[in-house]
Amino acid sequence: ISGISKHFLNELLGTVAVITSDGRMIVGTLKGFDQTINLILDESHERVFSSSQGVEQVVLGLYIVRGDNVAVIGEIDEETDSALDLGNIRAEPLNSVVH
Repeated sequence: ISGISKHFLNELLGTVAVITSDGRMIVGTLKGFDQTINLILDESHERVFSSSQGVEQVVLGLYIVRGDNVAVIGEIDEETDSALDLGNIRAEPLNSVVH
């Protein structure tokens, strides 16, 4: 992990969204990470998108995401996120990342 990446992740210790290589979106509180970007998320849940019904949130609790499965990680603005009406959001599920 480069110095820039490590600094970036240190700044993210808080609520994050992780998009995995297999197209899952996991939201949780980033509690830690290591040099291979294995992530420890607490109070996490997976947001399952559907084009026919609202976003389902599956509770995961304390969760580890392997670094080789992380495609994107970003900070969540908790105020904006809490204002979303996930029950009315329709979206196609994400496809897997193709290398």
